[in-house]
Amino acid sequence: MVAGGTVSGAGAPTGPDPRTPSAHQLRLFVALAEELHFSRAAARLFITQSALSQQIKDLERRLGVQLFDRSSRTVTLTPQGKVLLADARDVVTAMDRLSHSASMQARRLTGRLVVGTIGAEAAMPYTRAVLGLLHERHPRVQIDVRSLHFADHFDALFRHDIDVVFLRPPVPDGIEVQQLALEDRLACLPASDPLAGRAPITLAQLADRPVIDVPPQVPRVWWNFWAVDPRPGGTPVRYGPVASDVEGLLHLVAQGEGMCFLPAAARDLFPRPGVSYVEVTDLPPSAAGLAWLRSNRTEPLIKAVASAARYVASA
Repeated sequence: MVAGGTVSGAGAPTGPDPRTPSAHQLRLFVALAEELHFSRAAARLFITQSALSQQIKDLERRLGVQLFDRSSRTVTLTPQGKVLLADARDVVTAMDRLSHSASMQARRLTGRLVVGTIGAEAAMPYTRAVLGLLHERHPRVQIDVRSLHFADHFDALFRHDIDVVFLRPPVPDGIEVQQLALEDRLACLPASDPLAGRAPITLAQLADRPVIDVPPQVPRVWWNFWAVDPRPGGTPVRYGPVASDVEGLLHLVAQGEGMCFLPAAARDLFPRPGVSYVEVTDLPPSAAGLAWLRSNRTEPLIKAVASAARYVASA
């Protein structure tokens, strides 16, 4: 205990060193050293000339050296001022860098993004690239990936069970898509089908084959594309039994219940006994993309993952 207060240790300081200049004063010093004119420097700094002069005097007092020679007409750096200017610039640059870093940290997103995928989309390179870039840009965002069925990947968006979904367009109204890739489609036939050993084939050769259908809640705009309905020339498509996911689809194909069309990647990702993948010469390609509700496009997490998807698509 000492008179007038306490100390936390022998000789411990009780406040900031009065000789230490502020970062603000160093910034004023650098500006005046560059302008060598009080009026111009004050205008550049948006302060009054008298306030600048007072701050420079206080800085010189703190440092114990004269930084400028002043006359009625000119302002010049003293030799000491020239030596200290480089250090002052280093401090100002470091403070700017610190402020920028702090600002970036303050703007970093947090929260949880629920990502849906269908089929093998979780394993595709563009999916890994988008989610990897999102994590790199926003490491505090928790990414929750969920596998969805044909029957619910659109409904999950509309119910807000998921935020975005990696899927294969087309999509119903109210959903926006960032395209990520284009890929050929293949016919997926029972291995016992006479066409299974012939490649390539045409859509006309498949006209009498029933196509596996999907549950009624799946938008027809989506499955009509994947069933190629209508066929060229308006040939109607005959539908077979219903499947709600890829495994169910392939099981029905292997059992000879019908056929379907799948992205070319399925040949490597979904090889199954009793199933044969065949090229079709006049089958348009499919797209892959990331989708979200149009009404959610301004949500920060949606904007962040959409930005990552656009970058991946452009690269």
